[in-house]
Amino acid sequence: MTAPGRRAERTVRLVTVSPRRNRPRRDENANLDADRVRQGVASVQQWTDGAWQVRGIGAGASVKTYRCPGCDQEIRPGVAHLVAWPADGLGDLTDRRHWHSGCWRARERRGPAVQRGRGTPRY
Repeated sequence: MTAPGRRAERTVRLVTVSPRRNRPRRDENANLDADRVRQGVASVQQWTDGAWQVRGIGAGASVKTYRCPGCDQEIRPGVAHLVAWPADGLGDLTDRRHWHSGCWRARERRGPAVQRGRGTPRY
């Protein structure tokens, strides 16, 4: 019994329970191909001008400035774009071109881009 005006003290015991994990655990020993993770997977696309290997480049992997052959504008670092090269296997690294994704999809509907030098006027 407690004296009048005093509260009884209670001991509160906290039980900690870890939350349930709803997703399956990843296999820690899974072997990932580092190039495929970093660069993506190339796919072959058929167009009227032949078959092309196309690989998407994420914004985080884009670290250099390139010139898009579709619009003749720069592709700045940090901008997602794609790289295309002939799928026939006869070319080399110089045949790869970096394109804006929209320019690549619209390249059959557009005329050829005018290639300008640095000192030429834009009219």
